[in-house]
Amino acid sequence: MNQLDTYRHKGLRKELAVKLRDKGIADQNVLNAIETVPRHLFFGNDTIFFETHAYEDKAFQIGEGQTISQPYTVARQSELLEISPREKILEIGTGSGYQAAVLAVLGARVFSIERHRKLFERTKPLLEQLGYSHIKCFFGDGFEGAPSYAPYDKIIITAAVPELPKKLLQQLTIGGKMVLPFGSEANCDMVRITKHAEGQYSEEVFGKFAFVPMLKGRVF
Repeated sequence: MNQLDTYRHKGLRKELAVKLRDKGIADQNVLNAIETVPRHLFFGNDTIFFETHAYEDKAFQIGEGQTISQPYTVARQSELLEISPREKILEIGTGSGYQAAVLAVLGARVFSIERHRKLFERTKPLLEQLGYSHIKCFFGDGFEGAPSYAPYDKIIITAAVPELPKKLLQQLTIGGKMVLPFGSEANCDMVRITKHAEGQYSEEVFGKFAFVPMLKGRVF
């Protein structure tokens, strides 16, 4: 038993998964991933302080004006992606790395971009230390994506998007899906876009959420 991930932590994750199921998360694979990933280890230097709070269904600040997303939000976006094993997924906004770890446990091949150098330099080695070394992390502008690895089966954006990112849509494979919070940061529509052909898309909306804003450029 890893002393950093105890039976108590596993029990708290099981309780969290039950809460998320009661709130409407129906995909058992997603609930299993929530039970598997040790969220309390993604809080940086504040791990000890947050141990008792990590399995509450709340978002928390992680520095650089960013947050570790609310577990329900992570679960809902993951569920909407409808992940199949070995699919290539581009994540915009690595943040703490928690969402990327959940996607990896679901069997995805994850490519994740972070625009804040401090977060990137903290999260990339953390993911490696926790056994998620197969997640490819990049320091870059999320609006540009990672075209050298495109196309992607799925794309997930973990920040509020004020306008549809055309370059990311171009990196999505035909039949692929993008899940993103669209609108102002405090009042986003969770949108799923399906790409039917180049320039042909359909949209579905799945309720209101709050996110930090997606910004252009990189922060050194």
